[in-house]
Amino acid sequence: MSVDMGSAIVVYDLALIRELWECRVRKYKQRQKKEQERLEKSALAQLNQQWQYRLECKKRALQLSAQRGMANEFSDFQLYQEQEKKPLSYERISADSGTESDFEEKLLIFELSGEYWKEFPESLIEMTDLRVWRITRTSIHEIPVYIEHFQDLRVLELPRNCITELPAEIGKLIYLKELNLSYNKLSSIPPELGECENLEKLELIANLNLWELPFELSNLKKLIYLDLSANKFHTIPVCVLRMSGLQWFDISNNLLKELPEDIDRLQELNSFFLQKNIMTYLPNSLCNISTLSMIVVSGDHLVSMPTAICCSPKIKFISLFDNPLHSVEGKLEDESEEEDRSQKEKEKEFMQTYVETLKNRETAPSYTTKVSLTCHL
Repeated sequence: MSVDMGSAIVVYDLALIRELWECRVRKYKQRQKKEQERLEKSALAQLNQQWQYRLECKKRALQLSAQRGMANEFSDFQLYQEQEKKPLSYERISADSGTESDFEEKLLIFELSGEYWKEFPESLIEMTDLRVWRITRTSIHEIPVYIEHFQDLRVLELPRNCITELPAEIGKLIYLKELNLSYNKLSSIPPELGECENLEKLELIANLNLWELPFELSNLKKLIYLDLSANKFHTIPVCVLRMSGLQWFDISNNLLKELPEDIDRLQELNSFFLQKNIMTYLPNSLCNISTLSMIVVSGDHLVSMPTAICCSPKIKFISLFDNPLHSVEGKLEDESEEEDRSQKEKEKEFMQTYVETLKNRETAPSYTTKVSLTCHL
């Protein structure tokens, strides 16, 4: 019997076709997942092997240096978890495992110190998960440009090295919160640093040849702690006056002759350190900063200052050590010797407290620390 195929109707079971297709998709995803797990285990094993190799090398180096009486040269090249103080594990925590807080606790820190270090170790380029760099007292002159790959970096502490220049790539660290470049040899700061909009603490103490900051740093609206002491600033940089969130500002031991009249733009300023400059007066606009609670101007050449500052109950301390200022408007001329003696004791007490904070400046106060002193004029 012949069949006219031209008129035949072919009926497909769409549910069956869909089931077959979904089955193939599931199998494909399972194969992909197994392959990814295999690759991750392989990479983890390789990293652990590299870590064990570096650890063994360090142990051998320490043993050799001890035999030669040079054990102290091999110091502080560590990679560890801050909480447990044990060798770094490269275990990754799944995003859907509900352990995000555990990941935050496993803060990865890289530490390096010793004058024999003239450049960063080659293995550092592989450690892009690091959250903190602490590099001190080395002979390193430059920061590698591959720092832009360390997107998880939150703290970059590089004090007391020989760094002469910052790479523009530092602007890629958009989540950076703390940057310490004190006691180096910087003469300029790259404008790209202004792209680190989450920066909250910046320390540039004693770079000696540093006298200006780029205007692009005006973008650092979250900066609350800035230390420019012991440099060559002749005036407060314009960008600083636009850091609207600034609370702690130290520009002591520079070459300031005066403060800008619009210093009151810093409406969040709490502590202001101006000692060891060459200013002869303080502007009245300082009185417009309602949050100001401490001013230090010791060692300056002040001959006059606003009465409102001296009489303000909000100002906890105004130190006038080594100033030629013999009298302040509003001060009673018949003030007794006993009151003078009491005032000097208060100033001495404050300066001792302040010197103690300077001694610990590298570790404290942090950018969240607030000064709370109780003595008043």
